[in-house]
Amino acid sequence: MMSVATTTGPREPKLHLWTRDEYYRMASAGLFDGKRVELIEGEVLEMSPIKSLHTTGVGLASKVVEAVFGEGYYVRVQQPIDLGGASEPEPDVVVVSGDVRDYRDAHPTTALLIVEVAESSLDFDRTEKARLYARAGIPEYWIENLLDDQLEVRRDPVPDPSQPFGFGYQSVTVLNRDDRVLPLHAPQSTVAVADLLP
Repeated sequence: MMSVATTTGPREPKLHLWTRDEYYRMASAGLFDGKRVELIEGEVLEMSPIKSLHTTGVGLASKVVEAVFGEGYYVRVQQPIDLGGASEPEPDVVVVSGDVRDYRDAHPTTALLIVEVAESSLDFDRTEKARLYARAGIPEYWIENLLDDQLEVRRDPVPDPSQPFGFGYQSVTVLNRDDRVLPLHAPQSTVAVADLLP
């Protein structure tokens, strides 16, 4: 008598989520040569080419925060930050404690301030990136909104079960070019929004 194997039905396709080690091996193999990519929750995302307006916004933001934070802080521009698990985004500007040599052997795992310059990526920066940074406990996240010529300031990361990563920012303030902002970790300095926007 022939036995027939029973099945539970056809298997659904499953998305493969990459680990950081796999991501680095792919990069070493040259799979990302000539591309701007980020690892976000196990997915390798190809970022849009950098336009002149975006480059100007990044340059202005890095110049301003370097002046504001000064000694004892390191401003990283478009470099990785290790947010644990399978996420290693490369924010436009990141302010971390310490000196460049403090991160010789590993990328920072937290930041005092992250700035993303957004044009085509605005929706993604407002949603996925904001939830990711809130989950990591980043206390302050700014978006230079190039489409509306505004600065969006997010603060107070809190658990939020309604969000995909379970976290969000409790405070969101939208500032116009004529406004000013006080960075949480450099309250002695006020930043003119006009100095950040191209």
